Parts: sequence; structure tokens; C-alpha cells
Amino acid sequence: MIELGKPGTSGVDRESMPVLRDGSVVGSLHAAPWREQATARTGEREWVFTRRGRELVGRRAAEHEDVVRFSARPVSLWKGTWTADLDGTSVEIRPGSWWKGTRTYLVDGREVGASGNTSRWVPRPTLSLDAPLTLDAQVFLLWLELTLRRRSAGAAAAAGAAG
Repeated sequence: MIELGKPGTSGVDRESMPVLRDGSVVGSLHAAPWREQATARTGEREWVFTRRGRELVGRRAAEHEDVVRFSARPVSLWKGTWTADLDGTSVEIRPGSWWKGTRTYLVDGREVGASGNTSRWVPRPTLSLDAPLTLDAQVFLLWLELTLRRRSAGAAAAAGAAG
């Protein structure tokens, strides 16, 4: 299982979140607070995650802006389903629990993982996968989880303000 840690802990700068696997730091994620954009570091690789139209995409920081190694796009906004292409591996993403805000991950129609939360009070995303995905791809999915949760929170806040 990998998870996002509390910002500024585990030896990362105060504006980044550590990416933890079983309590050990395996990377970091710096998500922009008001945009769907982030930078991540896994080992010696630095990644740029951003929104391009309706898609969320990822590339190595050293690559040209047109390169896409990872992408995720909504399939159905009503059903909350997404599809991701992770460097050649196709992953289907479906809602797991509407109440908990979790998702399930499928490869070739077989469930290979699920998202979760670190706690009830300050929920940060976790991701448990059985699929043979690289750490880089898993960090992209962790960022996708964070982004979708921020979208949901923003929509709920807007609905509350309108009501």
C-alpha cells in the first residue's frame, strides 16, 4: 500500500507530501493548491502532472510538454468512472464507496486494487494495488485520487454555498 503523508513530514519540504510505502518514504508529491497540477519525485525521476483539456496527464519533467506517459480521462461523469493509460497498461477506475469516496481499480476486467483513506479526521488518499504497476504509475494514480477528492470537495462547497 502507498499513501500520501502529512505535508512537510518525513524529510520532505513543508509544501510537499511524502509518498509512503509501509511507512517508508518512496517519493514526494507537491500538488498546486488551486490548480490541477503537481510535481512528483520518485527516486531520481521528477514528474509533472497536469490537466490537459478533460484529461489528467503525466510526463517526466525532462521531456517535452507534448509527451504523455500517463493519462486519465472521465468515461462517465454520472457514474464516476475513469479510464487510465499508464505507459501501455489500461486501468479502469470505478467508484467503490460513495460514502467513503473510494474507488476500485480494474485491469482487463479484474479488480486489482482500491483506494482508501489514512484517517477520518484528515483523510489523505491511500492506494492498494495487486497489479504490476511501476511506482511512478502508482504515484500518478495517487495524485488522481487527490485531484478527484478535491473536485468533490469543491463541488460540495459550491452546492452548500448556493443552497
